[in-house]
Amino acid sequence: MRRNRILACLATTALAMTGAVVQSAPGNAAPPVQASAATVSSLAAASGNQYVVLYKEGQTPAAARAAIARAGGQIVKENKIGFALATSSDPAFASKVDASGVVVGAVRDRVIGVAPKETRARAGDLERLTAERNAAKGTGGQSGATASPATRTGGARAPEPLANLQWDMAQIGATANGSYARNPGSRKVKVGIIDTGIDGTHPDIAPNFDSKLSRNFVTDIVSIDGPCEHPGCVDPANEDDNGHGTHVASTIGSPVNGLGMAGVAPNVTLVNIRAGQNSGYFFLQSTLDALVYAGDIGVDVVNMSFYTDPWLFNCLSNPADSPAEQAEQKVIREATQRAINYAIAHGVLPIAAAGNEGTDLGNPTSDATSPDFPGGTERLRVIDNSCISVPAESNGVVVVSSTGPSTRKAYYSNYGTEQTDIAAPGGDAYDTPGNTRDPLGLVLAAYPASLAELNGDLNPDGTPNSPFVVRDCKGTTCAYYQYLQGTSMAAPHAVGVAALIVSRFGHTDKKNGGLGLAPESTRAHLFSTATAHACPTPRLFEYTRVLISGAVVHAEAFCAGPKQDNGFYGHGIVNAFAAVTARG
Repeated sequence: MRRNRILACLATTALAMTGAVVQSAPGNAAPPVQASAATVSSLAAASGNQYVVLYKEGQTPAAARAAIARAGGQIVKENKIGFALATSSDPAFASKVDASGVVVGAVRDRVIGVAPKETRARAGDLERLTAERNAAKGTGGQSGATASPATRTGGARAPEPLANLQWDMAQIGATANGSYARNPGSRKVKVGIIDTGIDGTHPDIAPNFDSKLSRNFVTDIVSIDGPCEHPGCVDPANEDDNGHGTHVASTIGSPVNGLGMAGVAPNVTLVNIRAGQNSGYFFLQSTLDALVYAGDIGVDVVNMSFYTDPWLFNCLSNPADSPAEQAEQKVIREATQRAINYAIAHGVLPIAAAGNEGTDLGNPTSDATSPDFPGGTERLRVIDNSCISVPAESNGVVVVSSTGPSTRKAYYSNYGTEQTDIAAPGGDAYDTPGNTRDPLGLVLAAYPASLAELNGDLNPDGTPNSPFVVRDCKGTTCAYYQYLQGTSMAAPHAVGVAALIVSRFGHTDKKNGGLGLAPESTRAHLFSTATAHACPTPRLFEYTRVLISGAVVHAEAFCAGPKQDNGFYGHGIVNAFAAVTARG
């Protein structure tokens, strides 16, 4: 039986702008306790470490609170699904509370004030092709062998002026003559983006952005995110200082408005549920809060293009890990599963990226990147299939692999017969006749103007200086877009199609308003309307990449399984047109 699991990133704790709240767990009549933001800050500074403590199911919250207190901890806030954020100055806090017998365990969620300046550069470099972008600066619209317009200010504007650059939408039938003409989605469908934030002011996102429902569950950490721009180091819920979440949101639901591009479901509502740091880390507490919030507000589908830091693979009994590390990974797995179960029970279909390591998730052999926080603590671990990537390999999650323009599995995309549920366009810069990089093989979507300027992607007059960036103007309104690749870009295509399915088959959500559809029904339609794609012949597929340095890189991946359900494509490549025209 296929294991439906999640791929996520461990996200740093986010304390609400209004202050942390200690909430009563189910069955507990005690009133909520408020802790001001200043109090939380002073607690963290004094205590040094913050922990996510997962309560055992069946235990009373009072017993867990008492155990935390006996172990030398102080609760900052408590979540309704049975976990708490606690602080402690005792370095043995986790082992002490673990020994109480009333909790599953404790995970150190964040180290206050000691982490060196760092970013999750490896994943970001792969998605942005950082070296290639830097090498291409100043080449304007030239991208290898293909001319890419850096600025579009005129010409035909139907359906959208950059539609001819969106091979990804053509691959899945999300075009003016395809799904847009039949069903572009409904405003009543809410899509949650659990990511680094969304630039809700971007001209090609703003029309579909729900500022009232959007939330930021992250507090910026100066040592990894840079100087704070806002009071309390909490960004507003319409800001994205990384760019990743904005790209994802744009792929899902940029509107048809005569500017730039359109997403898979151009009429749906986009909700920012931020759980990622500016630096790209996703720590446990904020991802749990985000999933619970998605369930509480009636979100229909959530996009999770991340894995939970610091463990790329979470093992339960790996001899290479200390007892404390084993306990930590167990808590990450169980806490995330509990939050996912809560979201699904409240009508949310979770969809996640498969990951960018080019690994067969059904047969992983090593992990050289964990733990990835703080930097310098990673080591080589021998692992096996009992270790899972969270949230992608958590139960109930739809896992998405990535395709390039030719529909081949992208060279970097993870895969696996047990894990891959569906495939979608994510980009492959080397999916070209000469195996040389071409930005046009990546996925184009919205780019915050402030980041384009900060990253040095613009000339003094505002025009792009890189073939990886495109500008489009409609009258006096201009917007920027960037080319990225990754399973992070594939997942939102699947999310967009799922949103179209809810738009077509959903029923009135009497509790939260809008439309709703049982997650299992959305999942079934997503799979049944996908375009089945057989494994390549031969099944052992060889990838060749000619890097900008001239070096030639070879890699192999073996595809197992039948056409209707295999390790590269799962049930097939998502199909927006089939989804909106299929019979119920």
